[in-house]
Amino acid sequence: MIENRIRFRVRYVETDQMGIAHHSNYFAWFECGRTELMRDLGYPYTQMEKEGILMPIVNVACKYFRPAHYDDLLELRTMVKELPRARITLNYIITKVETGETLAEGETTLAFLNEKRRPTRAPEKFLNTLRSNFK
Repeated sequence: MIENRIRFRVRYVETDQMGIAHHSNYFAWFECGRTELMRDLGYPYTQMEKEGILMPIVNVACKYFRPAHYDDLLELRTMVKELPRARITLNYIITKVETGETLAEGETTLAFLNEKRRPTRAPEKFLNTLRSNFK
């Protein structure tokens, strides 16, 4: 498994009139987790795109357990549990730092597309990066 953790605060703009983070923000937070995971691996999205590979989301899901509120400090764990082929699945857990409570769990699946936007396998260089970091 490969794992990355980031911390962030819920911003006022991300909340509704009750001070609760709107459900749609969780998907943006997942994207931040994916981006930072790839950057930390030394294989950022920009590198993937330079190699002619696009990674559209083909599936996304989120289970909400407890609300996040304005100014809460949250931790997002982003995990890759298995090596990809033509798709990669990432798992997420968002917790409230102060209490350790799990607020939400999610998953995204991304496909690998070539320059012609046709399905392709994960680039070998990317797979080697993942293999060397897999625990």
